[in-house]
Amino acid sequence: MSDSAIKIEIFRKKTLEEFTKSVSETESPLESGSSAAAVGAISSALLLRAAARAAGEKPDDENIAWYVRNAEILRTYLLKLVDEDVKCRNPLRRALKEGDDRRIEAARQASVSICLEIINMMGKCLEMAEELLSLSSTETVSCLGECADLAFASSKAASEYLLRTAALSPDDTYRYVIRRENELTLQEQESRYLRIMDLLGV
Repeated sequence: MSDSAIKIEIFRKKTLEEFTKSVSETESPLESGSSAAAVGAISSALLLRAAARAAGEKPDDENIAWYVRNAEILRTYLLKLVDEDVKCRNPLRRALKEGDDRRIEAARQASVSICLEIINMMGKCLEMAEELLSLSSTETVSCLGECADLAFASSKAASEYLLRTAALSPDDTYRYVIRRENELTLQEQESRYLRIMDLLGV
């Protein structure tokens, strides 16, 4: 088959209807990481909306302008991770078909890389949401609770695949490190999430 005949799907470019239909299909390459990235992109969009509203109220505030720029960067980056998660899992799919234990283990560790990145980025999203609360008026904070809800949900969804995959590794040290680091990360994110909810009076 020639290179020109190879079809590469770009899932982030699909409509919402097409994307969710692809997620629902049993043989779809879209899995938890892609779904978590999509949710994270929506969370980032809500962060951007809140930042843009705050910027509209204080157009000369460079601090708020920083949040506008970085919320947009985060949104577009999370969209790219939808497809990057598919790519990082492909070697594991091939290794499992071949049944080579050494290749399976190497591919297993690589397959969680995007989920790790999603968790990290959702921590940044929660951090910016908390900081933005103190810079926003009552009218501009309405999006930040929803932003935090989706950011924490995205992080938790990504962590489930991460832990499930790591648990299958024969490497005791790798399993322990992944589990412990994830536990500490989610504890920190949950604390920030709860502070945001408290500040919003939810």
